Amino acid sequence: MDVKVKKYLYDIKESIDSIENYLGDKRDFSIYLNDKMLRRAIEREFEIIGEAMNRIDKIDPTIKISTKDQIISMRNRVIHGYDRVDNEIVWGTIVRHLPILKKEINRLL
Repeated sequence: MDVKVKKYLYDIKESIDSIENYLGDKRDFSIYLNDKMLRRAIEREFEIIGEAMNRIDKIDPTIKISTKDQIISMRNRVIHGYDRVDNEIVWGTIVRHLPILKKEINRLL
């Protein structure tokens, strides 16, 4: 595996860990919704994850990450459509896709 790909995979892992740390053990949508700083921090981590995936895809598109397209798309929405970020979609991604992504990244690393 290309050394740059490993670096981007590690960046994704760090961002996933950061999101989990920001949320703590309490995964509560109402807390997330009412804490602008928390939302912005998590959005930033998704920007990093999406950009790293985009770069991985350009280097080696054969690397299998099941939610790659959705995460890259979310990154684009967060960056380019900051005023239209849907908190429910971000939260759904945290709950449904992040655990799967974490397993896949750990397997690749």
